[in-house]
Amino acid sequence: MDVRRIDAEQITSVVRKMFMDMNYYIGEDILSALKKAKENEKSQTAKDVLSQLIENHHIASEEEIPICQDTGMAVLFVEYGDHVVVENGSFNEAVQEGVRQAYVDGYLRKSVVDDPVFDRINTKDNTPAIIYTEIVSGDKIHILGGCKGFGSENMSAIKMLTPSAGPEGVRNFILDTVKYAGPNPCPPIVVGVGIGGTFEKAAMLAKKATLRPIDTSNPDKRYAELEDDLLTEINKTGFGPAGLGGVCTALGVNIETYPTHIAGMPVAVNICCHAARHKETVI
Repeated sequence: MDVRRIDAEQITSVVRKMFMDMNYYIGEDILSALKKAKENEKSQTAKDVLSQLIENHHIASEEEIPICQDTGMAVLFVEYGDHVVVENGSFNEAVQEGVRQAYVDGYLRKSVVDDPVFDRINTKDNTPAIIYTEIVSGDKIHILGGCKGFGSENMSAIKMLTPSAGPEGVRNFILDTVKYAGPNPCPPIVVGVGIGGTFEKAAMLAKKATLRPIDTSNPDKRYAELEDDLLTEINKTGFGPAGLGGVCTALGVNIETYPTHIAGMPVAVNICCHAARHKETVI
């Protein structure tokens, strides 16, 4: 396979458009789920909230303004082909510049601070983004991106379970995390679950799971059934849209897994608000 050369400016342009679009236009999977939830709700208050969310999404797309005032922290999962060479700049710099342009030119709220504990000075362009890069075979760059707001991010959790906890222990931890979150993450929510790997791998899997379309299922039948079971149980909590009561607390539960050590069973839960901004592209 011949080496493919990609100009850094092309990457910047693609990332810029991705993050502007995902803040202006809700995914069809989410919009469809919101409409279905409205049909199934028995509470008029819940129906009204869902109607307002749907209307908000229409206004955002028509006027090209953010779906939510918290336009999140940029997160990208990149599959980088081993036959790709970036010219006239580095891949990382090109991505960061694309995020910077999206948030500055798109009038998106800049929420990133330079130091997490002491200074906490706003970087004024929402960079740096979080970039996870995996080298794969091929001559393309696949980018899966999301904008993670922190009302929901703050409700996420991880636990290092041992194998003796079994499927029931995994299930209970996920449900306990969602119940503890209550109305704080702006329901209806999307629940991303990462199981396996190591401490940090489970968290990465959970984050990536929130970016998977909710009209898809885990390819392993056992985990697909667990996704359905968890969604049913979460919607029995009664928190409902905006936490005002109803039968739709979650729009979807996505589980991603990875092999792990014989002595461990890490489980991470990453909660995402109803905006669930995500987009993917291939360069």
